[in-house]
Parts: sequence; C-alpha cells; structure tokens
Amino acid sequence: MIHIKSSPELTRMRQAGRHVGEILLALREQVEPGMTTGDLDRAAAAAIRERALQSSFLGYAPGGAPPYPAVVCTSVNEEIVHGIPGERELHSGDVLKIDFGVICEGFHGDSAVTVVVGGDAASDELTLRMIEVTRASLYAGVEQLRVGNRLGDVSHAVQCAVEKAGFTVVRDFVGHGIGRKLHEKPQIPNFGPAGRGPRLRAGMVVAIEPMVNLGTHEVVMREDRWTAATADGQLSCHFEHTIAITENGPEILTQIPGSH
Repeated sequence: MIHIKSSPELTRMRQAGRHVGEILLALREQVEPGMTTGDLDRAAAAAIRERALQSSFLGYAPGGAPPYPAVVCTSVNEEIVHGIPGERELHSGDVLKIDFGVICEGFHGDSAVTVVVGGDAASDELTLRMIEVTRASLYAGVEQLRVGNRLGDVSHAVQCAVEKAGFTVVRDFVGHGIGRKLHEKPQIPNFGPAGRGPRLRAGMVVAIEPMVNLGTHEVVMREDRWTAATADGQLSCHFEHTIAITENGPEILTQIPGSH
C-alpha cells in the first residue's frame, strides 16, 4: 500500500527535507582536495547533532546487509552509490556523489548531489555534461509528478533524458516512496514505458534518484557489501530529491536556495 500523507505529516516532512537540503548544501561547499571522505562524514554527523536530528543511514541494514556504518554515503568516480566514508583522500577532478538523509520528528528526508572536487574548472567537458544531464533527468522525472499521471511516466521521462544524451541508466537501484520509513512503496525505476503503474495522487511523497553511467549500466558490488560500482570502471553520477505530490504540482522538499 502506498501511504498518502496527511497535512500534518507533510508539514513534518517539509521540516525533514529542509534540514537535509541545508546540511547537504553545507557539505557540498566543504568539499576540497586533500580532505577524506571520512572528514565529510564527521562534518555531517556534527550537523545532525547540532540540529538534534537522527541519521537515516547510520545502522540501516536492509536485506541482510551489514549495518551501514556512517551518516552519509560518499561514492567517488566509478562508484555509483552507497560508498562508505573512510580514509580515502579526495583529489582535484574526482567526481564525488554525496547521499544524505535525516529523520525529523519521525519522518525522513533524502537527497543526493554530484560535485567535482576542486570545482568545475578541475573537470573536463564530457564529465560536466554528464553531471548536467543527470541533474536534468531528475527534474524531467519531477515534472511528471502530477496528480493523474502514472508512475511509469516518471520512469520514462528520466530514461529518455539520459539516453537521448548518450548515457546509460543504472537499473539495479531505484527511487522509492519515503515517509516514516526511509524506503516505502512504491519503487520508482529510472527506466520503463510511460502510461503504466499506479496513478499518482496528492499526498504521495517519493524520492527520485537517477544514477547515470558513462558506459555500461551494469553494476558490481564491492566486498563491503554496500558500495556499488560500474562494471566497466567508468564514471557514474547521481542526483536525488524528496518530492511531495500536491494538487498544484510537485513540491521539492529537499530543495533550498543555492541547492541543486
């Protein structure tokens, strides 16, 4: 069953989304060559404590996986998602995906962003175009989150935006409903035909998160049983927002001024 959020529940989800957006923006601005992914996790943990929130990720253990040991996911270059922070040093030109979520008054917010370590000037034209296409595919999906549309319309819009630009969509990981649980129904693939799936209703809240690869869409899992990487070792990008469906259209709960 897809849970339809009440007005009071949406208010609390807006608060969770605002916290996620603000903290993720601050983390993005701290990224610089020479820091480690563990440094970023410690900064995120401090921000959670300062705001008296809870981490959505720390200790999360779906499907028999070991408990996730950090409050943020840091995936570098060919790593797609769920990279575990540690002693890895970031270098100028690295492509870093930061995925972050918190719980506020019992409700989750979840968002992700891709940044170039050292700024856009440290990268090349193809990488920057891929990042922009991934971001644009997220918003193509968001635009379809309108009452009366079908879930497949969202998936199809993301896939078309990515493949039209010559990149590939990861199929092993999908977007999801979100609320009192980090992952709720429905699952939202980033690929598939339009016009299928459940009708979208006001009060649904979802997290859309396209993961886009330069080469093959195929995935390999690292020994830590969390980090997913591209099977061919080529680059991957990732963006995510938490969005509420309203009678007036989609409301992006994790978007704040200056964010993606």
